[in-house]
Amino acid sequence: MTVEPGLRAGGSVLGVDACGPTGSVALGRLVGDGLALLGQTELAGRSYSATLVAAVGELLKQHGVALRELGAIVAVNGPGSFTGVRVGLSAVKGLAEPFRTPVAVVSRLEVLAGKIGREGSGVLSAALDAHRNEVFLRVEVAGGKFREMLAGAMELAATATIPGRIAVCEDAAEELIRAVWPGALVERIAAPTAAEALELAAPKVRAGAFVDLALLDGHYLRRSDAEIFGEPVQALAQRT
Repeated sequence: MTVEPGLRAGGSVLGVDACGPTGSVALGRLVGDGLALLGQTELAGRSYSATLVAAVGELLKQHGVALRELGAIVAVNGPGSFTGVRVGLSAVKGLAEPFRTPVAVVSRLEVLAGKIGREGSGVLSAALDAHRNEVFLRVEVAGGKFREMLAGAMELAATATIPGRIAVCEDAAEELIRAVWPGALVERIAAPTAAEALELAAPKVRAGAFVDLALLDGHYLRRSDAEIFGEPVQALAQRT
């Protein structure tokens, strides 16, 4: 992470989230200590590579904001679909590079947890469906810090402290959490959006907490299938 001059009130900020089964792009403007949402466009799943950049262009046009006028971009960098995360971050890099627009990143788990954080007190924990009977999990650890990890039933059962409240937005994640942690207060809420990512990341944008664009990468928490299933083939090739 790099620290640069933060964006002042009135600056326009673009949000991009292509991590989940559905995605979104949003445009906001910093106003005082808050963020005013100008608009948001939903993106259908499995179509991000064909629709994301066009949706951004149309959203900017609707609100009279040129790409060069963007003060910052907020990218949701995972966890989620490998393809979605990569397409989203590639688009963000392509949009940011021409005018050196600064980029801030936020975890999709943090955005989801933040939704219940705004509605009450308690540990800001969250779980997302990672398929294969696993979840991407955000839990509090010592010192008020948070850890994000990939967890199946065994890892969940071994967790020392069960969160008091945990946000979920998918059937599979809810079922696994309820089965292993019957005492947890599971809160089913809507999936996180780019607009909510903008709101969560606004303090980072104001503080100038941006990433080095050359080092921008996905927050995957799991290796890709190509990495996992390709290992036996690579090992065999090395032995022959």
